[in-house]
Amino acid sequence: MTTNGVGLERIAHALAEAGLARVNVSLDTVDAGAFEQLTRRDRFDDVARGLAAAADAGLTPVKVNAVAIRGVNDHQVADLLAWCVERGYALRFIEQMPLDAQHGWDRTQMVRGDEIRARLEERFTLTPAADARGSDPAELFLVDGGPATVGVVASVTAPFCGACDRVRLTADGQVRNCLFARAESDLRGPLRDGATDHELAAIISSELWRKQAGHGIGEPGFEQPDRPMSAIGG
Repeated sequence: MTTNGVGLERIAHALAEAGLARVNVSLDTVDAGAFEQLTRRDRFDDVARGLAAAADAGLTPVKVNAVAIRGVNDHQVADLLAWCVERGYALRFIEQMPLDAQHGWDRTQMVRGDEIRARLEERFTLTPAADARGSDPAELFLVDGGPATVGVVASVTAPFCGACDRVRLTADGQVRNCLFARAESDLRGPLRDGATDHELAAIISSELWRKQAGHGIGEPGFEQPDRPMSAIGG
């Protein structure tokens, strides 16, 4: 499950008891002031407690997803990594993608994956992890020899679409075969109407058959999805 973590402290144990095994928490900075600037909420401490509760509930390894924004938090990426390593969280930096509500994404303003790595290497020694990447979207690096790792998901500058096996169930019950898909398949309605597992599997399969060869960012005719990431969730 992907969450902003604001209310996670309250429900982490209940989620684990219900069968949830893992959680991804979006956190772009550990500076409370920058957090408030980015989220327009003074809730950093709530997110920090939510992450701790997730770890305590066994939703491990707890993953932290971060986006570096030029001129806002890109100078703080090493601080975020140090904070996560100290607490045993698995940090993944993700290139900023055209999934914003304003449809104002500008590739030239995006902090590239190689820039993020260079920033981290000002403080840490990063060596490629021995494990094969496979379909994992993150390129993993050992931090100061391990065992801690950090990942860089260069979705824009180094797309991994050819090996992608991901599918997303949105927060409102829709199946998306790609974050950049412009169509979805409804699971919420059939679930509420009592659909069988076989019928649900058929809906998911049909959606996956429509998966495109690539996300198309930067190609002529690329259209940003109508729904921003905040409305997709999942």
